[in-house]
Amino acid sequence: MRILLSAYACEPGKGSEPGVGWNWAVELVRRGHHVWVLTRANNRPIIEQAYARLRAANVRQLRFIYYDLPAWASWWKRGSFGVHLYYALWQRAILPIARSAHHTHGFHVVHHLTFGVWRQPAHLYRLGIPMVFGPVGGGETAPWSLLLDLPSYADRFKELLRTAWNVAACFNPAVRRCLRSAAFVVAKTSDTARLIERTGAECFQSIEIGIESVNGRTLALEPSRGTLRCIYAGRLLGWKGVHLALRAIAMARAANVNATLTVVGRGPRSRPLRRMARELGLDNHVRFIDWIDQPSLFQEFRRHDLFLFPSLHDSSGNVILESFLNGLPVVALKLGGPGVLVTESCGKLIAVCRTSKREHVTGALVSELAALARDPERLTALRAGAIRRANDMSWSAAVARVYERVEAAHIDAGR
Repeated sequence: MRILLSAYACEPGKGSEPGVGWNWAVELVRRGHHVWVLTRANNRPIIEQAYARLRAANVRQLRFIYYDLPAWASWWKRGSFGVHLYYALWQRAILPIARSAHHTHGFHVVHHLTFGVWRQPAHLYRLGIPMVFGPVGGGETAPWSLLLDLPSYADRFKELLRTAWNVAACFNPAVRRCLRSAAFVVAKTSDTARLIERTGAECFQSIEIGIESVNGRTLALEPSRGTLRCIYAGRLLGWKGVHLALRAIAMARAANVNATLTVVGRGPRSRPLRRMARELGLDNHVRFIDWIDQPSLFQEFRRHDLFLFPSLHDSSGNVILESFLNGLPVVALKLGGPGVLVTESCGKLIAVCRTSKREHVTGALVSELAALARDPERLTALRAGAIRRANDMSWSAAVARVYERVEAAHIDAGR
């Protein structure tokens, strides 16, 4: 098939949305398709470096179409609201460019991939060919009892706005038209699927992220030495739940569980979290690292026993797959993407319900930390399970889960 892939975020060697855009494009080519990627001109320098290596490997079915809004519009990208405004304008501006490319190349499918947020519509269905929309997330949520317990009023207000935006999107004519016009709508999680279905559209579920295989590679994992060494990596935002992790470590130590925590990341909650660690008496048991590159982060993973990730509404979780890649089991809340990615063979999910409160969640986290600290054999088994899980979550598998359906429909349409 000839596929036009809309990937606003697309950069090789990156995680999150940019990594999704790049890896899906490469995997679609590996499946035998001819792919044109419509992306930001800002991504061009790093893409062309990687593209040269692909051409040297005789990968010639991948092409790029670059577009950015005029330079005077770049100031809109300041702040989170500005980024969304710039992105919405970019989505509208690429339609004539996509039409011109379709007139020249005759695409069979157009696929909106990034940003992968269900409430931000694409307009490429107007090309008159089948559109794949997703995988998209953004509908994930947590019990209000936990959201209202976030450490700052600003975080609680943001969660209220996010919830209102999701509700309003169900009635947004542009969103409804986009979803109903798509041939395939893919939701990352069941929470997002339920919101999509409220618009009258049909969808199926599939997580969008992947990881490179570790088959045939031996990992040098440092054995535990009597201390349960936990690590968190990611942005330091209220809804990421690091405050829950700190409380769990403090409670575990009070219960004679020798546990420590390393927090890797930066964000607006950095100073409040450091202050909270001091107030909980964790100065000697919690280490903060502002930022390290990916190879250094992977080394840190291998020096720890457990990835502690009490996020309240991640739609997927690249860092979870990266922890699996490095033989690190995960303890997370059974919410959003982590609830899909983590299984009993590679970690533990803490169940939450509509009435769950902070005390319930931290208590469950402490119980799991204590159980793992007292059972090193189980921890070793979970490490092996994490590596197996990483092998199951390859980029090729992520793309195949969606495109087996798309390809079958294309074949049926051609009969």
